[in-house]
Amino acid sequence: MPTRAKVLATICARHGSKGVPGKNIRPLRGKPMIGYTIECALRCSVIDRIVVSTDSDEIASVAETFGIRVPFRRPPEMATDAAPKIDAIRHSVAYIEKTEGFSPDFVVDLDVGAPLRQPEDIEGCLRLFGPADVDAAVTIYESERNPYFNMVEVEESRLRLVKQTAGRFVCRQQAPKVYSVSGSVFAFRRTRLMEVSHLYTGRWAGFVVPRERAIDIDAETDFQFVDFLMQKMTGQLDDPVL
Repeated sequence: MPTRAKVLATICARHGSKGVPGKNIRPLRGKPMIGYTIECALRCSVIDRIVVSTDSDEIASVAETFGIRVPFRRPPEMATDAAPKIDAIRHSVAYIEKTEGFSPDFVVDLDVGAPLRQPEDIEGCLRLFGPADVDAAVTIYESERNPYFNMVEVEESRLRLVKQTAGRFVCRQQAPKVYSVSGSVFAFRRTRLMEVSHLYTGRWAGFVVPRERAIDIDAETDFQFVDFLMQKMTGQLDDPVL
């Protein structure tokens, strides 16, 4: 990342959540979920400005208890299940540029569903803009499943490997290494963010993070697993439910 580059962090937290109702402000180890993301952004020295995009007064109120002013509400059409997240990110950037005169060189979007993210994950994504001419970067982790070996799809009522390599690899270690995308951090070059029509348009790079920091809470089991990991990390495991 160029020296003295200006970085804006966006945190998108709409009211609706089907997998985990009320996810964005649901208490996790005594703290609302959005609090973990805000605190991580505040600890990241390369971030100059943080903006929370939400359609909810309640979420905005919780965010403000962590010291983040929420000066606008996201338009309803950008807060539906089908609305592309990138539209909400661009809306936030345009608002900050217009009302505050702050024009970032890079924009990082931090998903509330990844509470185990660390500042070095954000910094790692931004460093990828230095040695390579990339438009965007994202956190990735080594996938538990591999399309060359143990991922299948149904075709005409029959299973087949996603990658047509049956018999070529007899163990997982022989298959090409593949990665899963984590929504923990998406980083964009500001000029390209405002031009792309869809995520992954243009030249992308990936920053590999540990599996536990990449967990994205999309279902109740994810929430319970992250809760368990946090207990283990602090050495404060609750009594098991029998």
